[in-house]
Amino acid sequence: MIIKTSNFVISNTEMKKCPEPKIPEYAFIGRSNVGKSSLINMLTKRKSLAKISGQPGKTRLINHFIINNEWYLVDLPGYGYAKISKDQRNIWKGFIKEYLTKRENLVCTFVLIDVRLKPQKNDLDFMMEMALKSLPFVIVFTKADKISKVQLSNNLQIYRKTMLKSWEAMPIYFVSSAVKHAGREEILDYIEKLNASPVAEKIKARVY
Repeated sequence: MIIKTSNFVISNTEMKKCPEPKIPEYAFIGRSNVGKSSLINMLTKRKSLAKISGQPGKTRLINHFIINNEWYLVDLPGYGYAKISKDQRNIWKGFIKEYLTKRENLVCTFVLIDVRLKPQKNDLDFMMEMALKSLPFVIVFTKADKISKVQLSNNLQIYRKTMLKSWEAMPIYFVSSAVKHAGREEILDYIEKLNASPVAEKIKARVY
């Protein structure tokens, strides 16, 4: 896929204020500080489409970007150790859950995981919840440039073994590096494939 245009549309915390669900949509979510903004900017080849911050938990809204006037890329708030109040965390959890479970044009969610770390409980729990609700998702392992190829292979194997304790098969996954642009073509090609799927075609055929 060639990205010709990528533009910000709207930010909000209410699903009813999201753009009309006329075109396919793909959400990106992960633990705070997983490199989500960097990945989005790498995918779109825009240095500051998604705001990058050294402060975990900076993304606090549902952010919609329209790509090639054909599909939405959605940047969701992170989960994990962001330094926010319990009340704020519950607010995030509420509108993220509503979005993931009720957004009718959401084709797939990309769950970002820092490949340098051992399997984290909140990542595993989040993916299990997605699976139990039959919500389509894939994994994107980030920051692959931060470790050696041997360590990368070892960490992926550890993750695979951990997941297969509870899962019948390892979910589809991609390995990425925002610095080296690794995984960019694979992720975009996958989205392009989904955009041509019966699910996406049904979304585009709806009349409003």
